[in-house]
This record gives sequence, C-alpha cells and structure tokens, in this order.
Amino acid sequence: MNDTTDAFDGLDATTGLDLLRTGRITVEGRLTSASNATLYCTVSDAPRSAACVYKPVAGERPLWDFPDGTLAGREVSAFSVSEALGWGIVPPTVHRDGPFGEGMVQLWVHGDTTVDLVALSHQTDNADLRRMAVFDAVINNSDRKIGHLLPTAGGHLYGCDHGVSFAEDYKLRTVLWQWRGEPLTEDALAALESVRDMLKDPGSALSDVLGRHLSGPEVYALGGRVDLLIHHRIHPYPAPDWPSVPWPPV
Repeated sequence: MNDTTDAFDGLDATTGLDLLRTGRITVEGRLTSASNATLYCTVSDAPRSAACVYKPVAGERPLWDFPDGTLAGREVSAFSVSEALGWGIVPPTVHRDGPFGEGMVQLWVHGDTTVDLVALSHQTDNADLRRMAVFDAVINNSDRKIGHLLPTAGGHLYGCDHGVSFAEDYKLRTVLWQWRGEPLTEDALAALESVRDMLKDPGSALSDVLGRHLSGPEVYALGGRVDLLIHHRIHPYPAPDWPSVPWPPV
C-alpha cells in the first residue's frame, strides 16, 4: 500500500485505512455537484483525525445499467483491485455503517491544486497516469473524467469515483486513450499476472472482497478482462458501439 502522508492529513495510507474502519464519522457538509449523495466528513478516534468522503447507499441514484444499491460496493471493489495491482491508485476505502446507514467511506485526498488537470490528462510519459489507464481497463470504468484525477504535492496520482465500474459488458469510457493499441509495460503485465493469480485463489483477500460486493458474473467478467489484457499485451481500443469518452469529460 502507498504510504504517502501529504494527501491524508499527515496519516499514512495504512493508518488511514484503520481509522476509516474504526473512527467516528461526523458529517461536515455535502458535495452538491455529485449526482449521488456525497458527504464531506471527518473521521476520528482521538488523537487521530482525517477528512473523508462518505457515500451512503441510501443516497444512490438508480441507474438503468447497474443494480440498485451496489455503487458503494463497487468503490470498495475498485480499492481492492488497486491494492492487488500494487499501484495505490484508489485512496483507502471501506464499506461500513455511517450516520445515514451503510455506505462507502474513503479518505479525502488533499490534491495539488497547482496542477493543470487537463494538461495532465493528455500526458503520454506519465507512468502513474498510464497505470491508471490499465486499472480502468481492468475494472471496466465507465466514467474516468479529468476531474477524477487527484495528483498530490508529493507526486503521487490518485483517482476517485469508481462506482460505475465492473459491468459485465464492455463499458470503458475514459479520457485516457493516448496509449490505445500500444504495448503494455512489463510492470503492468507483472501486476496483471499477480491479480490473475489472486482471482484464481478463492481464499485471497481480493476474492473475498469481490465476492461480497460483486455478482458472480461480474467477477467472472473481471477475470476475463485480465486474461485478455495479458494475452494481447496491449492497451485496449475504444468500443465501436459505445461512447468512448464520458460526458462531460471534466
């Protein structure tokens, strides 16, 4: 797990994850631009305290292409895949009870506001950004917008909002298509092979999390995407019959 502290109120990611699981959540406000109920909170268990995002299942807006009440679990599943890849793309995330019932709770990333996110999204020589493109292909992310890129002052790149991921059908929509058709890096292939091994082991931590939050066919489809990436050894192409970029892209 990535242990940068600049992003999480001085906490490393491991400590932050423990705090998310055990701390008391206090709602401070609501992010009104979000389509689902997204609450800005503080999680604390004195003396530790950190900002976090809380998305209660009760506040999820019904979608035509995802089962009701599953978005929080998909966010937690995305964190589990990120950890299995070893890339620390998703901030520490848990599924737990909160002031408005069960939901997803994720550490708030204090990002570097001096970074031009539009320019960042077009880079071709950024290794973290390229890993994120692979990660999105694995989880079948249908909503990778520019605003979901969270660079930190310490140089690490996080991503957020993975609730509409893990569909069985190919739904990849992203602003990160600059590597389409290019060979995967050896680093990416090694990480994918590690994930494939974990998916084949029903006793792995990854299999446990996915089994609790995704359907059997969705987990099977995830394994198929990993196998295809390893077999073809290239970044995927956009689907010809599916919008390839989310709208709005920012």
